[in-house]
Amino acid sequence: MEKGNKQQNKFLTLYEPVHDKFERFCRARVYGNIAYEDLMNDTLLIAFEKLATLKSEKAFFSFLVGISVRLLANNHKKKKETAYPQDKNFDVIDVNAITERDAEVHLLHKALATLPDEQKECIILFEITGFSIKEIMEIQKASSSAVKQRLKRGRAKLVEILTFESDYAGVNNQHPNQKMSGVDNRNSKKDLNNYKCSLSINEEVQNGKR
Repeated sequence: MEKGNKQQNKFLTLYEPVHDKFERFCRARVYGNIAYEDLMNDTLLIAFEKLATLKSEKAFFSFLVGISVRLLANNHKKKKETAYPQDKNFDVIDVNAITERDAEVHLLHKALATLPDEQKECIILFEITGFSIKEIMEIQKASSSAVKQRLKRGRAKLVEILTFESDYAGVNNQHPNQKMSGVDNRNSKKDLNNYKCSLSINEEVQNGKR
């Protein structure tokens, strides 16, 4: 019993500082597909059971994300994505309660959801959760060039989608709560930057700065 309590306390101590970041990763990674809470819960259960295999406490967040990525990959291979309940309310938002920032995040998540899984995952790992290219290589079991290509193509597609959405929506003079389908065209790239998506990502990727 004492050993179990000690492990539980250790796990909570490690998890608390990364909870918000891990939730952001899960929300963005499975937006519009499955309920992010289920991915979080399944990941945490496995992480707790395998805590003894953690080589360094500093790598705990990478440990969690790696488990999440493998869970998704395994379910995809087995064609059992429905093992998680579908998040039926992912696109239903109270427009009277949201802020302009909420609308922009919603739009970016929608855009991310349209990317191929590997590109989407790379963008989220690199820009939202702050992993280096080397860390992403380890998580995705991919080469440096493959990771860089995924980042470059994913970001280019995101900018294309966001620009198209904003042009189509014509929201320049609308109330912020009406900006669910797009954002001001001149702000489309700014939105990416505000959400940890740097405008210099192509240069960073090509130069291998991270």
